[in-house]
Amino acid sequence: MAPLGATPLECLHVITVHTIPDAFTPAECDVIVGIARDAESQDARLVGLAKDHDIRRADLVWLDDVEGTDWVMNRIIDAVRVANREVFDFEIREFAESPQVARYGAERKGHFDWHSDIGEGLLARQRKLTMVIQMSEPSDYTGGLLELMPSNSVIAADQRRGAVTFFPSYMLHRVTPVTSGERFSLTTWAHGPAFR
Repeated sequence: MAPLGATPLECLHVITVHTIPDAFTPAECDVIVGIARDAESQDARLVGLAKDHDIRRADLVWLDDVEGTDWVMNRIIDAVRVANREVFDFEIREFAESPQVARYGAERKGHFDWHSDIGEGLLARQRKLTMVIQMSEPSDYTGGLLELMPSNSVIAADQRRGAVTFFPSYMLHRVTPVTSGERFSLTTWAHGPAFR
């Protein structure tokens, strides 16, 4: 049911884009960003291991490769369970990919152009629900907005530190170029059978 006083477009956002504002504390964000800074990062690629800096320019750390990060996945599982039960009701069976911490830096004009998270790869085609956690303070960077296109309009995700944004993995979204500073985010996907 739509919130009282909501416009039809706002109702659509409630159904297809869901935010939990304070899912991670600033201290937890500090720990995760510290882990990403200390770990060896990889140049971001597209599904199928292709590299195209015109589409995506970021540095990634996969948390499964870092010891002592199990607590992050436990928090993610809890958050996805609640969001899926209360909002999406997708058939989700597993988390088949590691959570990734992305760093979008101004020195490279870090960005990720319009795309969906469902792709041709074996795991990418099973993605059902995307979860993006804002790890940086909005004052740490300019640009770097996570923008989503749930219909014919574009909305910006919550920029508050620790906020989690959920959306169906088929939804078009992008990260606009970072023009100053750096933005960290943590992304993962819940997997299941094909949409019907």
